[in-house]
Amino acid sequence: MMPDLGKYADAVLSSYAVSLGLILALVVLSVARARRVRTALEEVEARVKKHG
Repeated sequence: MMPDLGKYADAVLSSYAVSLGLILALVVLSVARARRVRTALEEVEARVKKHG
């Protein structure tokens, strides 16, 4: 199923691996940041309800 990449196989496959790794890192960082922001927002909302 994989096309014959010839002498460029190493470069192409390593480029795919690096790209996939970067995309995965972006997803992980985005999820982590979303959790931090959600926690901070919940803390602010709790303070507002307590004093409001």
